[in-house]
Amino acid sequence: MTENTETKKEIKILAIESSCDETAAAVVVNGRDLRSNVISSQIALHTLYGGVVPEIASRKHIEKINQVIEQALSDAHMTLDDIDAIGVTYGPGLVGALLVGVAEAKAIAYARNIPLVGVHHIEGHISANYIENKDLEPPFLALVVSGGHTHLVRVVDYGKYEILGRTRDDAAGEAFDKVARAIGLGYPGGPKIEKVSHEGDPHSIEFPRAKIVGGVYDFSFSGLKSAVLNYLNGCRMKGLEINQADVAASFQQAVTDVLVGHAENAIDEFKMDKFAIAGGVASNGIIRHAMEEMCARKGVKFYRPSPILCTDNAAMIGAAAYYDFIAGKRSGLDLNAVPNLKLGE
Repeated sequence: MTENTETKKEIKILAIESSCDETAAAVVVNGRDLRSNVISSQIALHTLYGGVVPEIASRKHIEKINQVIEQALSDAHMTLDDIDAIGVTYGPGLVGALLVGVAEAKAIAYARNIPLVGVHHIEGHISANYIENKDLEPPFLALVVSGGHTHLVRVVDYGKYEILGRTRDDAAGEAFDKVARAIGLGYPGGPKIEKVSHEGDPHSIEFPRAKIVGGVYDFSFSGLKSAVLNYLNGCRMKGLEINQADVAASFQQAVTDVLVGHAENAIDEFKMDKFAIAGGVASNGIIRHAMEEMCARKGVKFYRPSPILCTDNAAMIGAAAYYDFIAGKRSGLDLNAVPNLKLGE
């Protein structure tokens, strides 16, 4: 990407993220220098319901958004007078939740005459890797694994992506939540399954690893989820004891094998020497370790954000917004939330 004169000075981005159940704001300078990162999580609230309730999430965003923005500016020792652009997630996500962040960003941009940059949520997750890995530059392969998305992406350049594969049904994070609920662990499923799986045998139960005909890099976790449910139902019908830790570990191993297998095949086909993971499920220690081992075996440099940057956060949105901003991208005040926004649109 050819940089323009905007890159000759420090570009300070105020970023806003509200796509699901975290209200977040951050200040990022030149895409990689994180000055503040404030996240107000709603996990405890939604745990009462066993999952995210969209209407409750939207109302909580309204309550918290001004507070997190003020805190982000304060932590960065800045005011809105110092900000060069506003970056905001406008999709994909829960439409009501997205609208809160988009409306806030547009209001600030209009009132202070600050440029506005709409950011794709998945692009944000990929860009989280830039913050702690100053040496990471495109091209590279990225695997985004979160509650609502599982994408294998070839990052051609900043802001330019080729999607190699995506989930056909349940994303990996959804499968973690549903399986965790089925075995009595509750919400959120990812960290609870990882914790209990350390006490289980990951090879005790042979769950399926789905392959998609005509989509070698696509993912499907619905069948795996159903296989776990069928196993549990079968045990209950036969009066057999269910080992919660073994089920969790075996399920997690099946997910890990699919993710690592797809990543390794893509590395081989596209002759890539850099590989990055991102998204909430990318904070799973078992998956991170398996990816790291695979990359070491292939001689590929492995990148992963710290767990706090794997969750939904505004720091990653600020990183993505910077590269869009210096490329000349601007959003108008007619920017709207797009809940099913596709990467590259």
